[in-house]
Amino acid sequence: MGKSGKYSLYLTLISGNLRNYISDQIKYMLNLIGTYECKADVKGRLLMPASLKKQLTPVMSNGFVIKRAVFQPCLEIYPMDQWNDLMEKMSKLNRFNRKNVDFIRRFTAGVKTVEMDTAGRLNVPKDLALFAGISKDVVLSSAINIVELWDKEAYEKAINDAANDFADLAEDVMGDTTAADGVS
Repeated sequence: MGKSGKYSLYLTLISGNLRNYISDQIKYMLNLIGTYECKADVKGRLLMPASLKKQLTPVMSNGFVIKRAVFQPCLEIYPMDQWNDLMEKMSKLNRFNRKNVDFIRRFTAGVKTVEMDTAGRLNVPKDLALFAGISKDVVLSSAINIVELWDKEAYEKAINDAANDFADLAEDVMGDTTAADGVS
């Protein structure tokens, strides 16, 4: 291989490593913003709102995981990179501890992989839509690096029910005054 061929190979390797580095950084910088109302069609497909779809573009090609939420009657949509990071943490749990095994089983119950089709629609599996009570009117609510999928009425009820307690919750979660920036 000539001198120019070596440089070309070297530049290809550098650009490939840079591409991988940027890809790794993007998955950690995912910070979704917004709450969106949309409708599910009779087949259970949701047309992803354009501004949310734009935010998800860097991770869209890897697909998503959709699952039941732990604390609310809604679904959670994880970009695959975020899901893999979470599974890496969970894989460190001791599988000889019964609570850990029960937790893993329940946490991953009903988990499905989904992808957006070419029209920008996401197909919500029927069993998961039934769990969340999703029929037609839905809310997609960003939650930092995932998206919550709610039946519209259930979402509004959850927000209204929590309104009175939000100040106390914010203080408990974010109000550690011993931290330099005030965030626990």
